Amino acid sequence: MSDEESPAARTARGAAMAREKLAQAKADAAKRGQLPRREPRRRAAGPRREAGDPQLFGRAIADLLADRGWERPAAVGGVFGRWPEIVGPDLAAHTKPESFEDGEVLILADSTAWATQVRLLARTLVRRLNEELGDGTVTKVKVRGPQNAPRPSGGLRVTGSRGPGDTYG
Repeated sequence: MSDEESPAARTARGAAMAREKLAQAKADAAKRGQLPRREPRRRAAGPRREAGDPQLFGRAIADLLADRGWERPAAVGGVFGRWPEIVGPDLAAHTKPESFEDGEVLILADSTAWATQVRLLARTLVRRLNEELGDGTVTKVKVRGPQNAPRPSGGLRVTGSRGPGDTYG
C-alpha cells in the first residue's frame, strides 16, 4: 500500500505539473514576442449608434432584410442568380430554377434527357443547395421537362382517315 499514491497527492502533483506547463508555454510565447493579454477583451466603449445615424451599406441592407423577413427569399434569389456557379456550366446550360416554395425547388429542363439527369442528381442538388442556404432549407427537388413539345409529323396519321376500319373493312 505504500507504493500507491493517495488521490489527494495525485491531484496535487497534477496541478503542479499543469502550473509548470503553463509557465513554460508563457515563457515560450514571450520569447516569440506573443505575450497573452492581461485584461479580458471588451466591447468598444463609447456612444451607441442611434437609428438615424449613418451605417455601413451592407449592414443597413442586412438590417432591412431582417426587419422585413426577407432574408430567406433574398438568399434563394442569390442562389438562383448564381445557378451556373452552384451546379456547374453544363447543367446550368440546360436547366434553370423556376421557383422555391415550402422547401421545394422547381427546376425546368430543356429536354427530357436533362430532366432525367437532374432527377438522378436530386440528392446531390439538395445537399449543395442546403450548403448555400442553410441546413434543412431545401427538402425536395422537383423537375419539369419540356411542355407542349411539337407533335411529330410524318406517316403516323392520315388526314381524313376513319381509323382501322379503312384498312380492314
